[in-house]
Amino acid sequence: MATVISPLAVPLPALPPLAGVRLGAAAAGIRYTGRNDVVMMELAASTTVAGVFTSNKCPGAPIDWCRDALAGGHARAVVINAGNANVFTGAAGAATTKATAAAAAKLVGCKPKQVFLASTGVIGEVLPTEKLTAALPALHAALTDDGWEAAARGIMTTDTFPKASTVIAKIGDADIRITGIAKGSGMIAPDMATMLCFIFTDAAIPAPLLQAALSKGVGTTFNCTTVDSDTSTSDTVMLFATGAAKHPKVTDAKMLKGFTKALHGVLLDLALQVTRDGEGAQKLIRIDVTGAATNKSAKRIGMAVANSPLVKTAIAGEDANWGRIVMAVGKAGEPADRDKLSIGMGGVWMARDGAVIAGYDETPVVAHMKGLEVDIAIDIGLGKGKATVWTCDLTHGYIDINGSYRS
Repeated sequence: MATVISPLAVPLPALPPLAGVRLGAAAAGIRYTGRNDVVMMELAASTTVAGVFTSNKCPGAPIDWCRDALAGGHARAVVINAGNANVFTGAAGAATTKATAAAAAKLVGCKPKQVFLASTGVIGEVLPTEKLTAALPALHAALTDDGWEAAARGIMTTDTFPKASTVIAKIGDADIRITGIAKGSGMIAPDMATMLCFIFTDAAIPAPLLQAALSKGVGTTFNCTTVDSDTSTSDTVMLFATGAAKHPKVTDAKMLKGFTKALHGVLLDLALQVTRDGEGAQKLIRIDVTGAATNKSAKRIGMAVANSPLVKTAIAGEDANWGRIVMAVGKAGEPADRDKLSIGMGGVWMARDGAVIAGYDETPVVAHMKGLEVDIAIDIGLGKGKATVWTCDLTHGYIDINGSYRS
């Protein structure tokens, strides 16, 4: 059966070469037939690396490998497979990461700990190492500087469309490029600090500054999205700087102001593409929380609303049931006062100060809910804390996909 593309899908942008990166995809037959399921990137020898990984206490073997390798600060290759997450696979999982890194390192001519790994797919099944490593020699030989679309498609699992983003930023007066690809559709509630994201820049940035920029950017992008409240065992966001571009030497974070802003834009674009491709999703939902005690409190309230099955199903059914939003605010465990709370949707305030607005007309709200994007506004009325989070609706499609995921 052909995959039905999400109605919220966005087209893949043009993805020009990025100096210092060659990449491609191949079919190893790990789980799927008739499609690419292994992706490899070879990076310039000058490449620095940063990474942020899942906070799930049962992480996959590739997460353990990458956390350890990250200490070196440099990268020469990335290998990603789809269809098998290499999670909860014990000693076999660790052996697979070691063998895969060694095989890739031999092809590239680097140390195994300069190879970064990621796996996505079914949990609890041993990954057939020999299939993965056997695919690497031919894949490496075929790497090109324009294999971005093949890579974006090769890491997909239940995704309905490939996800990528690219921008031009500046360091000093010099142009540098930032390009990223991502995958994700279900088991999405990133908490880094199943969802994968790999971003590349031709800038030359020391690993500590690269790490600081990535960690900051993830906090208000991927960590402010949710599809189903489930934090994957494989969540990975990695940033690689090849150092191929010519620009003033980066010595402190102030020099990266433009880069950091552009990076945030790429991260947010990819995070929202993942949310748009939520399993069975028909609507993208933005939730703006203001007036909370603190920014952290505002985010927790927003995520409580975003993760509420009752709120998400009401939006799927285009039911302007603002009482469900009130419920979700109240269950968040954060400071809130019923009699100061205000709720709005689509630019229309429905309730203020704990009660429905006199003369409230639901007609424009219902019209807004029929669209593909729904905006919810929540004013807690207590302080200056604010946050924006994103989610999608919850439909029968989510059950259909996950009820037959392993079959």
